[in-house]
Amino acid sequence: MTSPSTVDRAFDAALYASSDDALDTGASLLAADPAADAELARRGQELVAAAWRRGWQPADVVRIARRELDDVHVRLLAALVRAQAGHDRPRGPRWAAQLDELTTEEPPRTDRFSYATAVLELYRLLLRLPALEPLDESAHAPRPESRMLTRIRALLAKAEATGFPEEAEALSTKAQELMAQHSIDEALLAARAPSPDAPGACRIGVEPPYEQAKAVLLDAVATANHCRAVWNEPLGFSTVVGFEADLEAVELLHTSLLVQATTAMTRAEAAQRASGRRRTRTFRQSFLAAYAHRIGTRLAAAAEAQVTEDLLPVLASRDVAVADRLDRMFPETATTRLRGVTDEAGWTEGAQAADRAEVRSRPRLR
Repeated sequence: MTSPSTVDRAFDAALYASSDDALDTGASLLAADPAADAELARRGQELVAAAWRRGWQPADVVRIARRELDDVHVRLLAALVRAQAGHDRPRGPRWAAQLDELTTEEPPRTDRFSYATAVLELYRLLLRLPALEPLDESAHAPRPESRMLTRIRALLAKAEATGFPEEAEALSTKAQELMAQHSIDEALLAARAPSPDAPGACRIGVEPPYEQAKAVLLDAVATANHCRAVWNEPLGFSTVVGFEADLEAVELLHTSLLVQATTAMTRAEAAQRASGRRRTRTFRQSFLAAYAHRIGTRLAAAAEAQVTEDLLPVLASRDVAVADRLDRMFPETATTRLRGVTDEAGWTEGAQAADRAEVRSRPRLR
């Protein structure tokens, strides 16, 4: 009978127990046997491949590692994901983009025991990942970015960079108008020349602090752009379902609005502190909650104004397709209420910041 390998013994000791003593035992076994390094790396790639089978994607595992562990673990994970990529089948442009975003920084040089400890901590996290709703992994060639999306990206970058609120508002407004035009153009094109395209889905990180308000903001942006969002609070992301062009718009606009909200909140908070206030956390929570609520109201009004009667059947059919995909992915969902919204000044400032970011409707199609 073949005796267990060093890696097997280390895994038996460390991966299925949560105590530091068990982790130390496993790390000691690995540190004392350099010949086990190749097998240890191979087992890591197997854990990454198992995560893919359970519905995870590169950005998801990096997000959870960054949330639960440290930078050294993120670097170790990035190296494993890149190594496993050479054995994977093609998984589409979104997947490829996530691979491109992986850090290329090597883990810091350290002693063998510390290295083995970090590896086992990472592997323990990978082993315990729950199953997720699978997303489409289209192997189709990536679509070239349209001129419209290039213009939208540039407008939002300027809105985030400017120090003048009025200019940021004007740039964000123009970006939303172009997004609406882009979405409707895509819908009309699909109606005139039907294609096999169906609603897809992507995951967008919703990180603490104030993650509830951030999830509400993402939901508002998704709804305004003909998508639907479902928040997974324990794992720190929302799954957004919609057609590809709309998903791109949601990612762009949500990121920009979040940056602008943070900038406005910091400025308002500084003014509050100058007047003697000290309740920073409740102010921020209330600010972002009001901002998300007001943005949702205004985006919904803008979206309604952008649709003419001749577009209703086209957009309705796409809405039905998105809703059907959502129901199949998430047959059971629950609503949640915002917590900790108790600061009147924060709410007022947040609502006013959202008012300044008002989105005008685009001109009606003729």
